[in-house]
Amino acid sequence: MTDPMIPLSAPRELDAPLAAHHFPALVSTSAEPLVLLHGWGFDSRSWEPLLPWLRQYSDVIALDLPGFGDSPAGADFSLDSVLNAIDQSLPAQATLVGWSLGGMLAVALAARRPERITRVITLASNLRFVADASWPEAMAPATNERFKRDFERAPVKGLKRFLGLVAHGDQREREVRAALANLQPEPEQVRPQWGQALTLLSDLDNARAFEQLRQPGLHLYAEHDALVPLAAAGQLPALNQRQRVSVVAGAGHAMHWSEPERVGEAVLHFLNLTTGQLDKRRVAHSFSRAANSYDSVARLQRAVGETLLNQLGGQDLGVVETLVDLGCGTGYFGERLAHRLPDAQLIGLDIAEGMLRFARQERDIPALWLCGDAEELPLADSSVDLVFSSLSVQWCEHLPSLFGELQRVLKPGGRLLFSTLGPRTLWELKSAWQRVDGYVHVNRFPPQRAVDEALRQAGFQSTEWLREERVLRYEALADLTRELKALGAHNVNRGQPEGLTGRQKIQALKAAYEPFREDGLLPASYEVYYAAARKPH
Repeated sequence: MTDPMIPLSAPRELDAPLAAHHFPALVSTSAEPLVLLHGWGFDSRSWEPLLPWLRQYSDVIALDLPGFGDSPAGADFSLDSVLNAIDQSLPAQATLVGWSLGGMLAVALAARRPERITRVITLASNLRFVADASWPEAMAPATNERFKRDFERAPVKGLKRFLGLVAHGDQREREVRAALANLQPEPEQVRPQWGQALTLLSDLDNARAFEQLRQPGLHLYAEHDALVPLAAAGQLPALNQRQRVSVVAGAGHAMHWSEPERVGEAVLHFLNLTTGQLDKRRVAHSFSRAANSYDSVARLQRAVGETLLNQLGGQDLGVVETLVDLGCGTGYFGERLAHRLPDAQLIGLDIAEGMLRFARQERDIPALWLCGDAEELPLADSSVDLVFSSLSVQWCEHLPSLFGELQRVLKPGGRLLFSTLGPRTLWELKSAWQRVDGYVHVNRFPPQRAVDEALRQAGFQSTEWLREERVLRYEALADLTRELKALGAHNVNRGQPEGLTGRQKIQALKAAYEPFREDGLLPASYEVYYAAARKPH
């Protein structure tokens, strides 16, 4: 490694309980910092092999857990005490990256503080370190108790044995063991908290916390891990579809020492893939604020919705008793649907309460207006005959969760009809901004193949697709941006710049957009997908 970890002269902030070693990003970035949590028996130096990759993404902060490395010993190493210490040492927002015990703590804290932790990445971390009846894919209790006793009697000897287990089975076992031996503490550095940390490692059960994670996550397992059985990896996807699981072939427990390039590339790929994902709070707030102005500027939305509504005539709907307008907004199409299917119970559902207030006041139809998240529908299983959704799917953060929920609430044979936006939407604006700076200024939407794959995985059948490009034209760039703001459709991605955009940047953006002008007008292109799918009988 060409840029070794160099401890700061004063690694701990005055108000922070934990030592924090800072490593600046190697590139200009607006991404939140990566905060690293090490495993038992080590300290922040154990992240050294991964730094060249992590610093390609953002600033890195490597914390020492209480009683390890440069951090002072806390009053105890209970779960609440440790999580509070980590929480107090975090920046306003961060992605947590944890190895072994550090990964378990990262999951536990991410479940508690979703507003601060945007993503979670774990290496060789289990939901339970020690097996029980509910989670047998872990270390045998007798093995764990024997190790704890050995450590209490002879800490230095116990650490050497633990080091052997960390490297055991790795295809580069000798090299990994030799490298990690350099990180082992001197006998006088072993503190009482280390034994308490072993107890916490033995007792911690993260099953519920893992199921509750709302953030995107990546969980890497090692093929030959002697401490965390590979079988544990296979159980995770069923518990939380937002979490990605991958296996590093040939590696042991210290996979980032054995295969730093493969681990680093996997982490970078995940970070880049999830950068710019939608912030649901921003989506709800943005559309709520736009409720009163929405209908007056919704040219594209009206045209696309009309096209989708006309497709109802070509569908074999059967008897429709319950109909959901998903992402109903101001209720414009809900009203149209109620007139077209007057015998159906209409449910208008939206994440923006402001939109629903407008619909309740302005739409004179017998509808139930519900505020809810499309990825966690407040509807009973098999209770809906038809879901209509025009230009709402693109605002959902996790497509497998969305379509899994729609599959759940639809009756057997139920229909799903929706329109959404593709990645070439507003490509002119994206291109112009790229000439100005590297921030995320334009919402990013998934390609058709990703939407289709999520539908297929959720169990939908007979999906029919139609793609079109619609172009709106404006005399000035300000007309486009003003319309986007009035619609509530301006940038709601994570990774966008904070604060106001300066006059100099606005002028640069205008100059970068001008080459697209045709016949005196500026184009704004929208890639639109229409899809019709069915839940099997």
